[in-house]
Formats: sequence, structure tokens, C-alpha cells
Amino acid sequence: MTGTCVKRAFKYRFYPTDAQAAELSRTFGCVRKVYNLALAARTQAWARQERVTYNATSAMLTAWKKTEELAFLNDVSSVPLQQCLRHLQTAFTHFFGKRAKYPRFKSRKKARRSAEYTTSGFRFRDGKLILAKMTQPLDIVWSRPLPQGAKPSTVTVSQDAAGRWFVSMLCDDPGIWPLVPTHAAVGVDVGLDHLLTLSSGEKIANPRHERKDRSRLALAQRRLARKARGDGANRRKARRKVARIHARIADRRRDHLHKLTTRLVRENQTLVIEDLTVRNMVKNRSLARAISDAAWSDFRSMLEYKAHWYGRDVVAVDRFFPSSKLCSACGTLQEKMPLHVRTWTCDCGTTHDRDVNAARNLLAAGLAVTVCGAGVRPQRSTPGGRSATKQKTSQREP
Repeated sequence: MTGTCVKRAFKYRFYPTDAQAAELSRTFGCVRKVYNLALAARTQAWARQERVTYNATSAMLTAWKKTEELAFLNDVSSVPLQQCLRHLQTAFTHFFGKRAKYPRFKSRKKARRSAEYTTSGFRFRDGKLILAKMTQPLDIVWSRPLPQGAKPSTVTVSQDAAGRWFVSMLCDDPGIWPLVPTHAAVGVDVGLDHLLTLSSGEKIANPRHERKDRSRLALAQRRLARKARGDGANRRKARRKVARIHARIADRRRDHLHKLTTRLVRENQTLVIEDLTVRNMVKNRSLARAISDAAWSDFRSMLEYKAHWYGRDVVAVDRFFPSSKLCSACGTLQEKMPLHVRTWTCDCGTTHDRDVNAARNLLAAGLAVTVCGAGVRPQRSTPGGRSATKQKTSQREP
């Protein structure tokens, strides 16, 4: 058994000096400006039915730097500016492939503040990272070590709404090994009363991270609403306090999901989940807040990429599969199963817990797909129509 060559991002917090913070803030602004200029140019060309590629926008960037109005673009490293043009090209590729909507302009207040550096834009040596246009290394908090002998291929510097600075290093991680194959399989049913219900009968409580800080968040938002609109210092401070509470909630939620998904992947060879359309479910005003707090989409994405890392299989059963209404003992399909019914008794005499029964039915449907090897639908990221079958699988590569 050999290790897989996996590209993995290692994210750390760092504390810049005043000069570094000013330089990075200028870089963020220039990246946003170049992205918007290139998007406007491509949009105008689209209206004229002309094609503009990355090479064309790169030539435009060179011309922009020579103008008096945009001469400030020369004050920052050119590497992040070129990278943002590549990101724009990727956005258009996804748009033309019908995998995403048309790219949008970046807002100064709402857009993510980040800049990406390739190997020509930074120097990493002896655990010290120095970015282009800087003389001092970043003061990074090494919360975990990089892989032995790792050399970052790209470095992304960002600042979140709470004012925290982060650096993400993309490296090859040879330490990720496929786990020993096992015959264990589990069906996972997501919910709100319980975050996860497993086919084994285990129920994992929903921490409800947002509810724990709801009163603090509401108070901070009321104080923000009272501040005069504009770019005043008091409003910035109030906005920062709201962002810190949101960051605290998101950090706890992400940490909990990482622990859950790692445990499930380590213990099971096959994991069966339901293919839910969360973006449609959050349109329900009564449940949108609870569904967003449960973060079902994040749970699925973590489960899938960790399963790919460690040689496990993830099977997604179609959302129209009647997992809750089907008796896992005799296969009888009930006509109705309202949400308030949490336990029910089948005509065969078996009494079911609604969530455990759904998890067992998901497991059976998922195992049927893996055994027969047919009736598989493409991943949701793949354009195209639906096939006749209503299950799909995401298996590891050979």
C-alpha cells in the first residue's frame, strides 16, 4: 500500500506588522480593481460577440499599468494580479460549462479580501515566509507542522470580516495513506433534532452552535443598526463585533464537522448519504435558520474529500428515494409520513424510529448500487440530465 500524492492546503493565522498590513491591503484593493476591470472588458466584448481570453486580459493589464490613472497597480506585486485574471478565466469556464452563474463584480465591502501568490511571488525557507514587496517574514502561528520537506506551490493570504489574517499554503502531502479496507458500511440520515442518525441506531446530537450565541449576536446586530450609516469608526467597530461572533460560530461548527467526518471515514468503508438540495430547502422560512446552522452541505463535502483521501466510498442516494416511508423490515411503503411522526408501526408489526429506519433504508439502497455496479448517475457538478435511475455513487479512483 502506497501513499497518495494529495494537494492539501495548510491554513495558519498570522499577525502582520503595520507595514505588511498596509501592503496587503493595497494588494487586496488592486486585485479587486483588476478583476472588475477585466470582467467589465469581457462583458463588453460579450455584448459585441467577441471572445476575450486570459492572454488578452493579461495584455490589457500591461496596458493599464502604463496609464496615469492606474499607475498605482505597479506598487504591488504583479503575481496576485495575474492570478486574479486566471481566477476570472476559471469563472468563465464554469459559466460556459453551465456549472455556475455569470461572474459578478467584487464589492469593496462584501468581497473576500485575498491575494494568491505563486512560487515567483514568495520565498519559503527554514520555516519563514517572505512575500514579494516585503522585507520581513510573516509572523505565522504554526499551529501544526507542514509535511516533512514540503514546498508550497501557492500561498494565499486573506483577511476575514472579523479582522483576522490567515495564510494558506498548498503543498503535496505524502503522509495521506489509504486506510486498511474494511467491510463496515453505514447509512447516514441528516436531521435537525439530531444532526446525524446512523443505521447502527446511534444518534449524534445537533450542537446548534448559532442558537448558543443567538442572544449575543442579536445584541451586537441591534447596536450595529443604531450606528450612523457610512464609513464611520463607530460603525466599523460595531460591524467588526458582529463579524467576530459569526466567526466564533463558524469555527465551532467547522471543528465539530471535521471531527465527525474523520471518525465516520476511519470506521467505515462505505458511507451512504442522501442527495439533498440544501439550496432549495433553505427557502423554507421556518427551517432556513436551523438548516443553515446544521451545515449539511459542508458535512457532505468534507465526507467526500476525506473518503477520496483515505480510499473509502461515498454513495449518494437520490433525494426522491422514500427512505422515511419505507419499512426497513418488510419493504412496505406507507402512503403518508408527516414530519411530526417520529415513531411508527408497520403492518408487519415492526415499530420504527423514523430517523433510524431512514438510515437503514439508505444503507440498503446504497449497498445495492455498489454491488450491482449499475444505475449510477453523474455527480451533481457534472452538467447534463437525469438518468432513469435514482441513485449515484462517488467511488475512489483505482
